[in-house]
Amino acid sequence: MFFGNRLMNLIPIILAAMSATLALQHLRAADPAPPALTKTSSFAPTVANATQPPGPAPEGMVWIPGGEFSMGSDECGEALCSLPGVTGDSQPIHRVFVDGFWMDATEVTNEQFEKFVNATGYRTIAEIAPTQEEFPTAPPENLVAGSTVFTPTPEPVPLNDMFQWWRYQHGADWRHPEGPESSVKGREQYPVVQIAYVDAEAYAKWAGKRLPTEAEWEFAARGGLSGKLYAWGDELKPADKWMANIYQGKFPVKDTGEDGFAGIAPVKSFPPNGYGLYDVAGNVWEWCSDWYRLDYYARLKLQSGDGTRNPQGPTTPYDPAEPSEKKRVHRGGSFLCTDQYCTRYMVGTRGKGEVTTGSNHVGFRCVRAAK
Repeated sequence: MFFGNRLMNLIPIILAAMSATLALQHLRAADPAPPALTKTSSFAPTVANATQPPGPAPEGMVWIPGGEFSMGSDECGEALCSLPGVTGDSQPIHRVFVDGFWMDATEVTNEQFEKFVNATGYRTIAEIAPTQEEFPTAPPENLVAGSTVFTPTPEPVPLNDMFQWWRYQHGADWRHPEGPESSVKGREQYPVVQIAYVDAEAYAKWAGKRLPTEAEWEFAARGGLSGKLYAWGDELKPADKWMANIYQGKFPVKDTGEDGFAGIAPVKSFPPNGYGLYDVAGNVWEWCSDWYRLDYYARLKLQSGDGTRNPQGPTTPYDPAEPSEKKRVHRGGSFLCTDQYCTRYMVGTRGKGEVTTGSNHVGFRCVRAAK
């Protein structure tokens, strides 16, 4: 998602470096604007490839035909969020072509990730204590394995300080998403969380898959539609029906669960999109393989004109909020996204996360090339 380092409580220097990150993710107006944002392109129709799937679907995957589409967001989405800047890094809209591929129908579940761990003995970053060599000035008592956990505030607070609702929790990891007293027992079909980028990459390699590029992810999430605000259309609640697991109620005090879930939900709890993908909006953020740059879309359009084939993302990361941190793209939003603070469940919008950082609302899904 947004954190500049997983070790939020180790040393004051780390805290200072991280303090602006989450706020700037949502308050994008504070970031330098990428070039050529004064006027955005219009959306053009999606032109899907006519190529048929190359064979039977691998277990748990669906065929994404690929094709040409308009990628990104325009400024109309700004009116849907109380805080400005939600579409700033997803402009200008630009044409992209992607080849066909297979994609997991759901986010990787606890059950699936457990099979990987049992087969390989893999330990996630959150399960490994940081070392004195990594953080030479940190007190030894702070060198404890853990990860970041959302914690509701007891009353409404100004939305300008993420440390009011995020904490570094000793003992939080994929088996214990909220800390050592929590468990994934009975949550086998929930998305696995507390997963850093390198953890997701390791699972994908073991499964004979890979993480999607940002362009592949958005083409798939749009489900054949063009220029829509959401993966299902332009209405958040068509026919007064919730279509995704997002936050209702006063953020960050209480998620009232009007959509059926206060917090994370099992996969397949909401209808799939046009390509048969579940939860491409809300529930948990999903890692993409691209490095994150605030100005990537503008640079891409300047370099390639209005048409790029299978873009792989920038060669280096750069987030002006934390220039020294290496971040990859997040997509889809999470159960914490709300129109009070973050409407990045809108299909063309972007998130970001430091590669060694997990949290209890970040997961992933995989893709496989056509064979």
